[in-house]
This record gives sequence, C-alpha cells and structure tokens, in this order.
Amino acid sequence: MRSDVRTSVRGAAFPFVSRASQLAQLRRLHAGQKHVLILGPAGVGKTALVWHVAAFLPLIVCPESMRLTEICASLERQLGLDTEDQRLPQRKRRVLRAMAERSQAVVFDGVSRTTPRLSSFLEAASERVPVWLCARSDQRRDIGHVWPLLFRFERVGLHPFHLADTRALIDAAVGAGAVPVSFRAAAEQLHHISGGIPSALCGLLRELATGHYDPGRAFELKLADLDRRIHAVSPAAAPPS
Repeated sequence: MRSDVRTSVRGAAFPFVSRASQLAQLRRLHAGQKHVLILGPAGVGKTALVWHVAAFLPLIVCPESMRLTEICASLERQLGLDTEDQRLPQRKRRVLRAMAERSQAVVFDGVSRTTPRLSSFLEAASERVPVWLCARSDQRRDIGHVWPLLFRFERVGLHPFHLADTRALIDAAVGAGAVPVSFRAAAEQLHHISGGIPSALCGLLRELATGHYDPGRAFELKLADLDRRIHAVSPAAAPPS
C-alpha cells in the first residue's frame, strides 16, 4: 500500500509503503476511541506510521515522551496554550483540561521506563481522551510504571519488512528519482543487510545515493552499511547531500 505521505532519501521524496493491516487496525481503533499501544523494535517505523495516520485522522502527536516537562511543552504548543511561567503541576493540570476540551486522541511517542510521575500523567490523560503509546516493549522492566495500565490498551504490532515490502520501498525511491533503477537488482541483498528494518534500509539508500558505492558488489553494500552505522552514531560525519 502506498500513500501521498512522503519520506526523504537524500533530499528526494518517495511514498510511505506497506503497513496496510496496521493502518486498517488504527482506523478502526481511532473510530472506536480506544487506547492503543503501538509496539515494535527500534527503527521499524512506529513514528513514521503515526505521522502517516495523523495526515488523515485527527491526532495530537507528542514526539518526546521521556520527561513530563518536554511533554507539557509540546502539548502546550499544539493546544495553543500560553507558555506562562508556571510550576509544572499547574502546567500539567492546564494541559489535561485543554486535552479534554479538544477531545482528540493523543500519541506519546518513544515511551520507555516511565517514572511514577509520568505514569500518573498518562493515566490522567487516558481518563480524558484516547491515548496512543509508541514503545519498543510492553514488558514491565522496559516500559516502566505505566505497565499496570496496559490492560486497557489495544496492541498494534509492527514487524520488520518482508522482502516484498523492501522491494516496494526501493521501487518508490526509484519512482521518486531518489535512486537509480539499477538499485532494484540489489533488493535481496539490501533486505538481508538491513534485516527488514525500514530505517536501516533508508539509511542504506541514503549512502548508496551518494554514488560512492557500487550496489552490484556485495562488499560495497557492506561498506555502505558500515558507513550508515557510523553516520547514525555521528551525524556530523555524514557526507553532504
């Protein structure tokens, strides 16, 4: 499945691909005003999926969900609240009131090892509006103090791409002019090297798009992946687009 939501590869845009079953599930859960837990390993596309859904369904997306101060700041901006010089408890109450008045589902991305204070806020939010959490794991040791609330949440799982999905992403990049047609021949190798993780695959495409590697040679694909990993850790080391 493709849509008009775009992703960037070396400055060129190509469509969001696959995830049809998860999109259908999220549409249904949104219509039913359910709490949702979107689960999947790092780089599998939870954030991309959320932003794609937000393009056609009313959602408030909080991209940073590790600290309550960051959450309040993000929600204040999106809810049109003044950034008054208030203490955190007052800010939290004001944000919760505004969320209830807006009555839209709120997505908290990157949820991990929640503290008691953050868990309390998420519980209060879930009593007012549908709450969506994006996390790598629903295990107590990983997700923290919000764990006892998860029985209220519907799970939506994201798994690594199948080979057909990898081919679809490469085809989309070719169609957008981001990479040459010849990259299609390397789809199986790129799928194997990336492990089907979309962010890793996009990183490989970014490296290959520089023209510094021959995608027809296995050794150079591995070299591109090594450089991708280096640039992921140290973005300043990445070559210019």
